[in-house]
Amino acid sequence: MSTVTDLRLSLLAAALVALFSSANAQAQPVAGNNPVAADAGAALRAYDIPAQALGSSLARIASESGEAISVNAELVRGLQAPEVRGRYTAEQAAHAAIAGSGLELLRTGSGSWALRRQPQAASGVVTLGAVQVTGERDPAVTENTGSYTSTGPSATGTPLALSWKETPQSVTVITRQRLDDQKLESVIDALENTTGVTAFRQGMGTDLSGLWSRGFTISNFLVDGIPSSLGSSSYWRNTAMYDRIEVVRGATGLMSGMGTPAASINLVRKRPTAEGQASITAEAGSWDRYGLGADLSGPLSDNGKLRGRIVVDEKNQHSWIDRYEKQDRMVYGITELDLSSSTLLTAGFSYETNKNDSPLRTGLPFTYSNGAPTNFKRSTNAAPDWSFYDSELTNLFASVKHDFGKGWAGKVEVTHTIYNYDSALYFLTGSIDQATGQGASLWPVRWKSNDRQTTLDAQVSGPFDLLGRQHEIVAGISLSQLRSDTPSYGGWLGPWTGYDGTIPDFRSWNGASNEPNFVKAGETNTKETQYSAYLTSRFKLADATSLIAGARVTNWERKADTSVVGVSGNTRTDTRETGVIVPYAGLVHDLDANWTVYGSYTRIFSPQTAATRDVNNNVLDPERGTSYELGIKSSFMEDRLNAGLALFRTNQSNLANYDAATSSYVALQGIKTKGAELELTGELRRGWNIAAGYTYSLSEDAKGQRAITQIPRHSVKLFTTYRLPDALNKLTVGGGINWQSMSGYVGEAQQSSYTVVNAMARYEFSKQFSATLNVNNLFDKSYYSGLSAYGGVYGAPRNVMLSAKYAF
Repeated sequence: MSTVTDLRLSLLAAALVALFSSANAQAQPVAGNNPVAADAGAALRAYDIPAQALGSSLARIASESGEAISVNAELVRGLQAPEVRGRYTAEQAAHAAIAGSGLELLRTGSGSWALRRQPQAASGVVTLGAVQVTGERDPAVTENTGSYTSTGPSATGTPLALSWKETPQSVTVITRQRLDDQKLESVIDALENTTGVTAFRQGMGTDLSGLWSRGFTISNFLVDGIPSSLGSSSYWRNTAMYDRIEVVRGATGLMSGMGTPAASINLVRKRPTAEGQASITAEAGSWDRYGLGADLSGPLSDNGKLRGRIVVDEKNQHSWIDRYEKQDRMVYGITELDLSSSTLLTAGFSYETNKNDSPLRTGLPFTYSNGAPTNFKRSTNAAPDWSFYDSELTNLFASVKHDFGKGWAGKVEVTHTIYNYDSALYFLTGSIDQATGQGASLWPVRWKSNDRQTTLDAQVSGPFDLLGRQHEIVAGISLSQLRSDTPSYGGWLGPWTGYDGTIPDFRSWNGASNEPNFVKAGETNTKETQYSAYLTSRFKLADATSLIAGARVTNWERKADTSVVGVSGNTRTDTRETGVIVPYAGLVHDLDANWTVYGSYTRIFSPQTAATRDVNNNVLDPERGTSYELGIKSSFMEDRLNAGLALFRTNQSNLANYDAATSSYVALQGIKTKGAELELTGELRRGWNIAAGYTYSLSEDAKGQRAITQIPRHSVKLFTTYRLPDALNKLTVGGGINWQSMSGYVGEAQQSSYTVVNAMARYEFSKQFSATLNVNNLFDKSYYSGLSAYGGVYGAPRNVMLSAKYAF
């Protein structure tokens, strides 16, 4: 890292420390610790909660009362609560549960309840964060909190349920509030606005979009902590069904089995609520973009033991790109059943379709045949009128969780996913004459596949005592099988196959083109199987120091049978890796109540996709390497404001890089990536939310030359909202910027640094009805959202979206 970069990071860190200290000085929690008296206006309700783990008992109280109770897992670990039976207010019930625990209840500045150790039992008072507990199932829920951060437990980085500060890696949680504020309606939209992530939209509505982090492609996706091998299908998933998106940067092989050095994305579904709630939404925006949605949740039985939720969303949208249109539909349903006070059964499904007509795939050429810049309009579309890209994603899931008592719990989850896509796409080739517009032509291609993945994950977790301290352990197995049926239509069509894709004059072309006749030439049937076992422990070396250590052992195999029409017999390829061990180690040390330092190490192992083949048509060897990270995290204002600084380094071999000259992949060796990430998320003061981050990333090859230059070396992501005070408190205003430094392909296509500014405003007409206006690319910046050697895809021009929500 250069001296100049080190100086920049030092100055940024110093500025943030000063800001944090100032914010911390403003934090003034309001205590309410009388164990007998209660608010005279508080409602009495009947409680019938058996003796059980204290955390579970408090979760039941929060769920049944609707009150928010902040719970720190470390504080209540190993503590038991007596039975709570009778008519109480939520405060009285909570006091009954913590009786004799050495803890006390206090009212926070946000109006929720929190726990802390009684002053005589500790040398200092630790005020806990405002993590809303709505039940036993998901204490990290962000829905209805209004927050841009979550301090609840997450199992994205490791199988342990660790909070943000307890995880020895960089973690970003994109909360429900932020998804709504910025209108981040797809997963790629959300990640494009996430610190440390770069989105490449090398097409609109096709297969060419990509996500990168720390110099590498993001391919690890999980849903509720369960890995999915259908990574690219996750890009366009509708965020309406999710409570939050958790992003853990760096390798997380303990969770996925595939330790890629980029990041792991955990999509956390919305859960049924203990109390009934419902909402409908509608939106309308520039370029004839429309959408409707509904979300209904609540108990399905009188005793509340059966709960359900259904979310539907439909969008019909045109674009600033001529002739391009897409339709999205999503239905999500989930039910929960309390089989007993300690056993929870969950089952659900989701169904999504995504249809794209005349999608833009290869972008627009930068220059004419004479070298002059083309300067095409941003609305220009290179897609023929017969092109399309359609996909369908169905997911079925079921799980059983059981509390064995004394902190021990088990979980078994089964998921089955079906992903179908069908497309007729093209490649725009040739060199366009500036005077006549002639010279361009199309090469069509047909791609289609049917993928089915079934996954079983089972784990058991709990505390154990060793050398006078209590520690945690998680052990589990994961079984996954992916089957893919992929027909072949002979590859690209062109003059050599008798297809004429000549475009008479590209400047005035309306998409009219000869419709190709795609003939099936063969089929490849692939079965990919992965068996994994993992063991992870968190050892409390001291009150302030934890060691997280574990490993995952994986057996992986891919079998592919290829048949060719007219040729008897099949060609089989069999690739396998046996006994691959992915170790993980992390050390976390609390400097004080606010500051934590950490370090982590893990190994990288990631098989290449079946399409990643070299010039001899052989699949590249799996990626391998190591990843290191050091960092510091801090939280202020009762954990409502979080900040972190991370330094990382990755060594990688067999990194797949596309070679346009041979239309194949080359395995790069000795790739080293280093960098830093600085992030601030949460509430600066009451009603003022912020999500801000700076990223520095540099990749070099074995010769010390810069590699992966399409990743900008520097980037800044910022978005903030503020609810006006007093008489104007029904109005919330916000805005942000996305800035990145020069990026692109050296000697081919590069783009200088650019900034995109966004803005929003929301007005609450009543507690039930609100309207939000989002203005994206406020100053109408012209830029490329994706670059390649063949051309560029423009980012969206200035546009507006007006949305309304009615809750009842």
